[in-house]
Amino acid sequence: MDMIRPFETLRMTDVDTVGGKNASIGEMIQGLAGAGVRVPGGFATTADAFRLFLRENRIEEKINEKLRALDVNDVTALVAAGREIRGWVEAAALPAPLEQAIRSAYAEMAQASGHSDPDVAVRSSATAEDLPEASFAGQQETYLNVRGIEAVLHHVRLVFASLYNDRAISYRVHHNFEHSDVALSAGVQRMVRTDLGVSGVAFTLDTESGFRDAVFVTSSYGLGEMVVQGAVNPDEFFVFKPALEQGKKAVLRRTRGSKQKKMIYAEEGGVKTVDVDADEQQAFSLSDSDLEELARQCVTIEKHYGRPMDIEWGRDGRDGKIYILQARPETVQ
Repeated sequence: MDMIRPFETLRMTDVDTVGGKNASIGEMIQGLAGAGVRVPGGFATTADAFRLFLRENRIEEKINEKLRALDVNDVTALVAAGREIRGWVEAAALPAPLEQAIRSAYAEMAQASGHSDPDVAVRSSATAEDLPEASFAGQQETYLNVRGIEAVLHHVRLVFASLYNDRAISYRVHHNFEHSDVALSAGVQRMVRTDLGVSGVAFTLDTESGFRDAVFVTSSYGLGEMVVQGAVNPDEFFVFKPALEQGKKAVLRRTRGSKQKKMIYAEEGGVKTVDVDADEQQAFSLSDSDLEELARQCVTIEKHYGRPMDIEWGRDGRDGKIYILQARPETVQ
């Protein structure tokens, strides 16, 4: 039984093992690195590891009984049940084989990075997530700037608990997913220092009209969670795919957003929100050359998957490079 899988060993055929988000990261690392798509590495815990965690702590049947008796339309009952289940999960111990596998994999990341405690993102990835017919995006949690092995182990448990967020429980019921059929994988991924740069979301079509010949890019300063959560008014850009392919100037339209806040690293770990300087608010957060490079990576991803995609990206403030953080089938349009 595999407890973890390095991202570079994963493909989309591994959704049942590591969930949609982590399988997609592996697919891009394996399938698109040679085509110029840059994705940070890491590893994922497996669905088997999650189920072993529930069994060893003897909470699997307790959780299932609690959820079987729950009416998700009773908001008070939903909040109470979710809080109780998450408490059980957060208090449970990771199985020894899983803890040892995570320790070893994080130590390898530390050795590769040259830092004893490399900063990572710990992301949730459900085995029923990012399917074309059901986007679970935002249902479970992501934790940024996690440093040190003890913090990583703690946040893996928090990610496991987030399978039982109120909105995740309700979403599964309304989309006819059996709770016990869905497992959670925790992805531990090297952080891109977008707190020192810019980040956002790109769609490989115009989400308003469905026009397929444009890449629609949103961009703001700092970590991308502000854009994903809709907590900031980002810059917006349209890049014309045919001009991009012909090597011509491809930026069709630029709309400057207010970009008043940004999320950055907190010194003690985790993140915090600060004000953006007035001169940065007045400037566009991406140059045309960065936009075109990002759009090329997005088009490559779209061609690989054969469908419009919703892509989270970031530009590292240290090396200036653009990275793809995750990609899922586009569901807005």
